[in-house]
Amino acid sequence: MSIAIALVIAFLSTTLTNLAYIREHAAAAALPELSVWRPLRSLKLLVESRGWMIGFGMESSGFLLYAAALALAPLALVQSVAAGGIGLLAFFSRRITRQRFGRRAVAGIVLSVVGLLALSISLAGGGKLAGHAGSIPLILLWLGCTGLAAAAVLLLGPALIGVAVSNGIAGGLFFSIGDISTKLATEWGPRSAFVATIIVGYLVGTTLLQLGYQSGAALTVAGLATLLTNVLPIAAGTVVLEEPVPSGPLGAARVVAFACVIAGAALLSRPLAGQGQATSAAAAAEAQPSPGSSRGRD
Repeated sequence: MSIAIALVIAFLSTTLTNLAYIREHAAAAALPELSVWRPLRSLKLLVESRGWMIGFGMESSGFLLYAAALALAPLALVQSVAAGGIGLLAFFSRRITRQRFGRRAVAGIVLSVVGLLALSISLAGGGKLAGHAGSIPLILLWLGCTGLAAAAVLLLGPALIGVAVSNGIAGGLFFSIGDISTKLATEWGPRSAFVATIIVGYLVGTTLLQLGYQSGAALTVAGLATLLTNVLPIAAGTVVLEEPVPSGPLGAARVVAFACVIAGAALLSRPLAGQGQATSAAAAAEAQPSPGSSRGRD
């Protein structure tokens, strides 16, 4: 019974979180330029935006539901429900923003959904295959390397793949730190200390998404983050938490899943970039004060 309740909660969490991404994107794109070098000013702009605060409240509620689901069911089962997030994100983007997707975007969405579905299939029976706890040093090494990878993307990515894509990837890397830490923290005991990395992961991840929203479409930025948030915790379960690797058809499904997700991410990182930049430019023009206005950017 608890498993069924957990799956319902996980679905509500995924739906709420992806609706929040759309809300936050619309609000952040219309704000003056945000900057990590001016955190207080940027925070003030976000907090004063009613639309963004509604979106953030929805995202926070989605996280609480996610944590509740993890407390009731194995990570594999909860993550399999969350895996449908990019499909919901694409649906909400199309319905709410009236955005039309090109062929490459549609191909990226389809490949991503197929990959995440295959990943869910590969998790069949995962709740019965209990892994070991994993060593704390190895877990910390994984989280540290993930943080370093995100830093490298932020430093080198803007010139190679664009600001929006870089922030989406780096945000997803930090969100994966938060997701892995959430599962560890719900085991209680000494692992409750991972609450610290939960805070860091979600705080930095959320910040990077807002920066990405100002230069890219919601599906590009949040879509890439969603892919990494689903794939990396499952990979971490195998590598650092010593969860058994499926064999036979389930193992093949996992290989197909990762191939599709990588291909989908490559496609999603390109077709919407121009649209996102155009949206950002339009929002910036709208936010620019008129000649007679007393409103200015500090």
